Amino acid sequence: MRYLILSDLHANWEALDAVARESTGTYDKAICCGDLIGYAADPNLVVQWVHDHCAIVVRGNHDRACTGLDDLEWFNPVARAAALWTQKALTPELTDYALSLVKGPVLLDGFEIAHGSPFDEDEYLLAASEAGHAFEYLECRLAFFGHTHVQGGFIWNRGRVETIGRVPPQSTSETLEIDHECAYMINPGSVGQPRDGDPRAAWVLYDSDAHAVAYHRTPYDIEAAQRKIRDAGLPPILADRLAVGR
Repeated sequence: MRYLILSDLHANWEALDAVARESTGTYDKAICCGDLIGYAADPNLVVQWVHDHCAIVVRGNHDRACTGLDDLEWFNPVARAAALWTQKALTPELTDYALSLVKGPVLLDGFEIAHGSPFDEDEYLLAASEAGHAFEYLECRLAFFGHTHVQGGFIWNRGRVETIGRVPPQSTSETLEIDHECAYMINPGSVGQPRDGDPRAAWVLYDSDAHAVAYHRTPYDIEAAQRKIRDAGLPPILADRLAVGR
């Protein structure tokens, strides 16, 4: 079985559409690790695509905030402004769908998916030391997570935790072979707002038969996404950061 794993779409239709087009025909089932909305200007198009194409979706913190499920006091001013805008822009039907998203982690076909860590959906896993603690909570040896917007993840290699790097700027994909003696926490990176220094949309394909994860980066029309953000009156930094992947 081949799985398309996405995370942190953040209402960026241009990025999601580019990934959808590039991945067409390469997967059997699509899965999303949350944060469909927030930040960019196309929440309805993005949520509708996820509704129509993704078999399993776990909620992210922005999905909760942008539907009124969470208080916005912990959000910075930029994220708060985007959440309030999204609450008004998202249709009632798609708001209901976003509200129905389940809390991770969710077990599926021998692996699990979460938004943050397996013990806290809002926990950021950025360092190997943090991941070492998280591995203790896994119910299987392979998990996919998002939230950090940083492609890569971590390997538990017989007692040592190692960091997996993102696809190099000069490449479009890198493949990681899965060793069943190890455990893995794989971050596909962010489709809609990468923060690892590479502005290209990030995603992965997992082939359970070949025991391999392929990391991908896809260029998209960043200027179009930026223009929509500015035209919507959203904070300008949300447009500016797309060009630098930060």
